[in-house]
Amino acid sequence: MKESFYIDNTKVGLGLFANRQIKKGEKILTFVGPIVSGKEAERKDLKLYGKSMGNALQIGDDTYIYLEDPGRIANHSCNPNSGIKHDIYLVSLRIINKGEEITYDYSCTMDDDLWTLKCKCGEENCREIIKDFKYLPEKLQNKYLKLGIVQKFIEKQYG
Repeated sequence: MKESFYIDNTKVGLGLFANRQIKKGEKILTFVGPIVSGKEAERKDLKLYGKSMGNALQIGDDTYIYLEDPGRIANHSCNPNSGIKHDIYLVSLRIINKGEEITYDYSCTMDDDLWTLKCKCGEENCREIIKDFKYLPEKLQNKYLKLGIVQKFIEKQYG
């Protein structure tokens, strides 16, 4: 089956874009890569890029998937059109139109107080700094928990 996305330039680098209309609830991709600790993820970033890039998807207290393409390319938005279910599947939260960038909220995957990022999503509700799930407003935490797009290890603490 042909991928439902293509890779193109964005205002922040590369991103994933819908190459056709994606239905609500449709699986877009599976995040893959070696399972590593936080320290190993940091070492890999330093070795490959010379700095911390945040290329790891947290799936446990100190367990990460060191992301491979195309999952590594999926960008953050404070108003995402997709989310991660079952720790590894990027799934659409609504209809995503052809040509629209596919994004998710990185905060739904973070609970280690090790990484923040200046947000450049440009959304009206932009939080300006991407931080751990615990720093999201309670109303937004509850929304994401209800949608089932919070990593399982975080859901156990807040769900």
